[in-house]
Amino acid sequence: MFNCILLTVDLNHSASWKKALPQAIELARSSKCKLHIMSVVPDMGTPLVEGFFPDDFEKQAIEAASKALDGLIRKEVPEDVAVKQHLAFGKIHKQVLKTIEDIKCDLVIMASHKPDRMREFLVGSNADRVVRRSPVSVLVVRA
Repeated sequence: MFNCILLTVDLNHSASWKKALPQAIELARSSKCKLHIMSVVPDMGTPLVEGFFPDDFEKQAIEAASKALDGLIRKEVPEDVAVKQHLAFGKIHKQVLKTIEDIKCDLVIMASHKPDRMREFLVGSNADRVVRRSPVSVLVVRA
């Protein structure tokens, strides 16, 4: 069915994986493929904003995210499922799209909150950006 599945998670919001992770595990098991789980530490966006954070903020954020991702996988992913974790820093949708290409997955699973027109107008949705630009199928699970 699938050769490689990528699940994206937001380590600060369990809703991003509570419903999506069980579906990803089920699909990986039935396809007998490796499950890649990815989280992205977002960048600050502008140099002005970066100036308010310590110089080693990126390093600290990545170390904390790595520990959290490792803990999530150990706790929530059964041992019979082959899993590889990925951690990136930058714009979320760009890092997800880069990882899709890098690992050559054929399915992406992402959680997304219920649409809110004002929020999407002001901020946008990373799931929406990935769906519109992804070269592979994307399963969006409502959180």
